[in-house]
Amino acid sequence: MNSVTLDGAVAAKHAENTRLIVQISCVATLGGFLFGFDSGVINGTVDGLKQAFQSTSAQIGFEVASMLLGCALGAFFAGRVADIWGRRSVLIISSVLFLLSALGAGAAHSASFFVFARIMGGFAVGAASVIAPAYIAEVAPARYRGRLATVQQIAIISGLFSAFLSNFLLAKAAGASTGVLWLGQDAWRWMFWMQALPSSLFLVSLLFIPESPRFLVVRKRDSEARAVLARLYGEREAASKFSEIGASLAQDRHRPKLSDLLDKASGRVRPIVWVGIGLATFQQLVGINVVFYYGAVLWQAVGFSENDALLINVFSGALSIGACLIAVLLIDRVGRKPLLWIGSVGMTVTLALVTFAFAHAGLDASGKLALSPAMGTLALVAANVYVAFFNMSWGPVMWVMLGEMFPNQIRGSGLAVAGAAQWTSNFAITVSFPILLASIGLAGAYGIYAVAAAISVVFVLRCVRETRGKELEQMEG
Repeated sequence: MNSVTLDGAVAAKHAENTRLIVQISCVATLGGFLFGFDSGVINGTVDGLKQAFQSTSAQIGFEVASMLLGCALGAFFAGRVADIWGRRSVLIISSVLFLLSALGAGAAHSASFFVFARIMGGFAVGAASVIAPAYIAEVAPARYRGRLATVQQIAIISGLFSAFLSNFLLAKAAGASTGVLWLGQDAWRWMFWMQALPSSLFLVSLLFIPESPRFLVVRKRDSEARAVLARLYGEREAASKFSEIGASLAQDRHRPKLSDLLDKASGRVRPIVWVGIGLATFQQLVGINVVFYYGAVLWQAVGFSENDALLINVFSGALSIGACLIAVLLIDRVGRKPLLWIGSVGMTVTLALVTFAFAHAGLDASGKLALSPAMGTLALVAANVYVAFFNMSWGPVMWVMLGEMFPNQIRGSGLAVAGAAQWTSNFAITVSFPILLASIGLAGAYGIYAVAAAISVVFVLRCVRETRGKELEQMEG
């Protein structure tokens, strides 16, 4: 009997179209690449925005963070729209918005038009951030689902790295981000226009991938679901998968809606939703996007030139990719929860060291903040180790868990709420940083992020449940 079962499992594994699963997952992760590129490109354009729009510090803070307003709205509505139109359809819409935003932000000649273009891009980033990992989770087998979903974070960091590298090369070619480059346009405008290339590739690639089979089952498009499952897993396994998905929905196969997030007996929000919101919020409260969005400004504030600051960003991006590769190797072996708490501990220590270094900063002859060689080295090393800890833990694992932790019936709605919480927190952290910098300084700001990282250790240990190796139909709400 055991031999028959083993033979069946081996046959199912051989029938699985692993190559197709990996290929369509890679297409979905292009959304992550654009998520990263769109988030990182702003890093090198701050001086250009100041010059072009004569913006104050407060206005710059809003212009940088404006994309995040669109991200919160995009994440919220994408989850709901994906339950109606499908995961693939939402990704196609986001690819078009990525393209229009890149062209519009680079061409903007007023702050209001620039903000509009960035909010449009924010809709795309928010949608891609929650739907791409959900799509991957819904097509990939449990045994390597975590690794494929973690590739999404590698794509995000690769997008950031590409934006940092593009910004550095364009600024170097023009002499500065405000220097004139091709067609008589400033380099900072070309930094945005570079995004049109991967946006177009994303749009074309999406036309060749199938819809999520689990979405098709939820929408009662059974024949299409069977056909997609057969392409992914083979005819024999497809029948079994279809039955499992159907069984998980058998008691409650109505069209998904936001009210599904409430427990029917108590009328309260389901605990799993609060865990999702907590994961999404803590990922931002540790301050990672201050490094991504304000990296050039931050390092210039402690004495580095613009060219050196942009080069440090390139190094940080490369280090982040290496850290993500560690997560790929470990996430399906040691699990999600251990990576989260290890990352939280590491970020707490490194953020505390950065805070210590910035607390010992002085002022140079021109009145600018300056670090001694020893404190400068400490800040630079600790900040980059912090980035490495984030990208081997909370960076990829949060998105992996959001894509897989919710039961099939509430996945879209759960992603909508958690995604909106993530981007709202992102906006709050980003827009508040210039204010914190001017009021309590870098040491005070990083001290706040260190405290948040310490609290996240307790949150993970007490609230987060492991999802490694579980089929999506086994997830409980």
